[in-house]
Amino acid sequence: MRDFNSELSEKIISEIEDFVKTDKANRLVHLDNERIFSEPLVGFADGSDPLFARYRDIIGDFHLTPLEWLEILPASKDNEAENITVISWILPISEKTRRSNARKDKTPSRAWAHTRNCGEKFNDRLRERIVMYLQKEGYQAVAPMLRDEFARKESLRSGIASNWSERHAAYAAGLGTFGLCDGLITPVGKAMRCGSVVAGVSLKSTERKYSNHQQYCSFLSRNSCGKCRERCPAGAITEDGHDKELCSNYQQEKIDPASYGVEIAGCGLCQTDVPCEAGIPELT
Repeated sequence: MRDFNSELSEKIISEIEDFVKTDKANRLVHLDNERIFSEPLVGFADGSDPLFARYRDIIGDFHLTPLEWLEILPASKDNEAENITVISWILPISEKTRRSNARKDKTPSRAWAHTRNCGEKFNDRLRERIVMYLQKEGYQAVAPMLRDEFARKESLRSGIASNWSERHAAYAAGLGTFGLCDGLITPVGKAMRCGSVVAGVSLKSTERKYSNHQQYCSFLSRNSCGKCRERCPAGAITEDGHDKELCSNYQQEKIDPASYGVEIAGCGLCQTDVPCEAGIPELT
């Protein structure tokens, strides 16, 4: 039987929760100084879970496993997948920002644009914080999104993709399933950002309370809803799924980040004013 460090798990959760609650970067400092993200969810996935190997078939053969990410670090060749954990978190976007975006139908609200821009910068700070915390505790850790080795690729299977997917890490860690628009539907909804760190330590995995990767989506699980299709101004969401290229082209052509005073604005209309915006929709 594997020996899990349950005390460390609790410390990591507390570290993430405290940072989200207290760090000044989790504020819309250029707007009303409201919090960007509310209380996070945290999950853990076994680094040896076969699901990570399967992601090569689902996403592309360039997608790296947790072990491969940890092996990037110096003096890390002795790691074994059985002693690796993926720490994943969900950062729910504040209700006030969600409401502002729900009122839009062509381009995102100013609060949403600043959340997309400043929120991901905060998410990077959180990644750095958890890596540093684990290193101080004596464990190797890496945040794939912060590494020079992180890269986006063109995949024949899934279009534009990358060699580490935060959403797929969150799925493996029991934090949610995918929707028609490709967003991850979590217990706190689809309007969120997610992040992860790979650590050389054995922590107990979070139970996946779902039997398939589309279970929480009303449309994909029982052919109802589909509200995200109506919300997409680009027509990039159909019953066949999400057209990444069409979505990206619309944002580049119709949404000017400079007009919001940010570097990247996003869109997020399919994540707001939908039944899965702030929770798992009823599937009965």
